[in-house]
Amino acid sequence: MKLVRFGAPGEEKPGLIDKDGSIRDLSSVVKDIDGSSLNKSSLERIRSVTVDDLPLVSGAVRLGPCVTGVGNFIAVGLNYADHAAESGMPVPAEPVLFNKAPSCIVGPDDTVLIPPGSEKTDWEVELAIVIGERASYVSEADALNYVAGYCVCNDVSERGYQLERGGGQWTKGKGCPTFGPLGPWLVTKDEVEDVHNLAMTLSVNGQTMQNGSTRTMVFQVPFLVSHISQFMTLMPGDVITTGTPPGVGMGMKPPRYLKPGDSIRVEIQGLGVQNQRVAAT
Repeated sequence: MKLVRFGAPGEEKPGLIDKDGSIRDLSSVVKDIDGSSLNKSSLERIRSVTVDDLPLVSGAVRLGPCVTGVGNFIAVGLNYADHAAESGMPVPAEPVLFNKAPSCIVGPDDTVLIPPGSEKTDWEVELAIVIGERASYVSEADALNYVAGYCVCNDVSERGYQLERGGGQWTKGKGCPTFGPLGPWLVTKDEVEDVHNLAMTLSVNGQTMQNGSTRTMVFQVPFLVSHISQFMTLMPGDVITTGTPPGVGMGMKPPRYLKPGDSIRVEIQGLGVQNQRVAAT
């Protein structure tokens, strides 16, 4: 299934993408797309619905972030060897983890705001994992049983804040308002044949900057879920964004960063497309 949230900010309703690509209103089935609707029994209840009986959403509507009520928004750094190389950093022996503030989460096509005084706001196409079941000390072999699905994330990053403020505290550069576009859809894991072989691209103003694949991830999805669950309890609705392939602005010679008026297009095979405009705060 492809689950969506649609409507004005703060007033989104849950929806489902039908076979024709249209949105069907799921409000009669679940209150929202959040932790309470992402466990196995809730997803089975949604699957049991006759899609054609759901109200058709007509006209152009805004898509909100594909999951709400996110408690932990966890990111994995340097999880693609070629991105680590362009960043001038070694491939880590185990995953580098940091937090993105859940308050930075926005819809897939919402405006990305450059923070006041920022000179190094950057882009990152990433595969995000959405947790469906409470996960604590889970094994790698069982890890996928705790995953509800996947979505596209643009891990927008302010490199000066990330690397130059206070000795390189990455969280500072990762959680500014609008730095976490999620969606357009939450695609349940049964619809993703091979999550480790998905093409992923990002362009700025029509120029391709990133052109990679999840097959070059250093640490794959089951390992990441298991590993992170050794350090914290993952709850339904939590999001893990799993790193980016090369092509970020910081790695260019000379570096290139976002400016007001830029447009960003972010896509992962089978998970949908994001389109953002960049503006000053």
